[in-house]
Amino acid sequence: MRFFLKPFSLLYRAVTGVRSSLYEKGVFKSYTLSSTTISIGNITVGGTGKTPLVAYVARILNENGERVCVLTRGYKRENPRKRVLVSDGEKIFAGVEKAGDEPLELAGKLIGISAVIADRNRVEAGNWARENLGITAFVLDDAFQHRRVKRDLDIVCVDAANPFGNGKILPSGILREPLSNLKRAGAVVITRANLIQAKQIADLKSQISRINPRCKIFVSENKISNLINLKEFSAKSEPPAVAGILMREENSPQINTDTHRFEDQKPKTEDRRPKTEYSAFCALGNPENFFEQLRREKFDLILTKAFRDHHRYAQKDVDDLQRQAGESGARGFLTTAKDAVKLKDLQFNLPCYVVESELIFDDEKGFRELIASATREGN
Repeated sequence: MRFFLKPFSLLYRAVTGVRSSLYEKGVFKSYTLSSTTISIGNITVGGTGKTPLVAYVARILNENGERVCVLTRGYKRENPRKRVLVSDGEKIFAGVEKAGDEPLELAGKLIGISAVIADRNRVEAGNWARENLGITAFVLDDAFQHRRVKRDLDIVCVDAANPFGNGKILPSGILREPLSNLKRAGAVVITRANLIQAKQIADLKSQISRINPRCKIFVSENKISNLINLKEFSAKSEPPAVAGILMREENSPQINTDTHRFEDQKPKTEDRRPKTEYSAFCALGNPENFFEQLRREKFDLILTKAFRDHHRYAQKDVDDLQRQAGESGARGFLTTAKDAVKLKDLQFNLPCYVVESELIFDDEKGFRELIASATREGN
């Protein structure tokens, strides 16, 4: 199969190479948003833990006094050509069909912190947000390849468990562009470091440094911080026209601003979570990482089910999950926030819990200073 895909990979490499060259030569123009702009992106397809980092950076900017907006494309939403104000930072205005799953997930996490806009044209969306919402700082979601917007800092997420696949360009591998293009990155965040050995982390850092010696490299991991019942989660994620309330994140975990050491961390849910056997399901780019995290944090999984990334759930999916759970003896479900925003209208007979996580850095102080430095440059 690789042999037959190789010509397509060569073509893909050529196209991305020409496009990159045209931007670097100024033939394709990049536009400034006239405000601090930080991009969070990937060099690979599939999940790399990008969405939690987008929220994390937005929180830091907010704490530094910025009025923040996340600009995202909103993959697989109802009308990808339409601009949708998902949240103005105080209220959520769109459901999952109009917003997309990741934008709505971000909007729920960032109430009181950041606006969220879904628009494929991030230049026009950013200008609109600055003029109408008074935005002073932007976080570009999934924008390493989106070079129409100038940025003050390019952060690339690299999944520790599967950093670059087989090293091949799409469709032979998982790379969106040649690995050498990491030289554009101002920083790399290695995510889910707790899923591999320290020696592998060291080797990965060395590989990245050889490509981009000036790049700052940070190591992070996810820790489960809370379980929230799906009904409670859905209530705070609905637009006010449906929920009839102003949604705030009073029950959501806050980022701890202290510097962390990985070996000192324990799941905050250790003494609070229901002691039972679970069926876990998700529709993520890398579902096995979610399941492995649950196992490492001592959740008793007797069944797992992975759906295609961005899968839109129907009641039949839930009925099948419940039948399988009944046959295996599971007493409850675990899923992610990205999945939960698509489940609010579906009926579960067994308890379903949304797993909320927080990011922990090896050098949180250094990462915060990186964001502060980008802010100073942007202003």
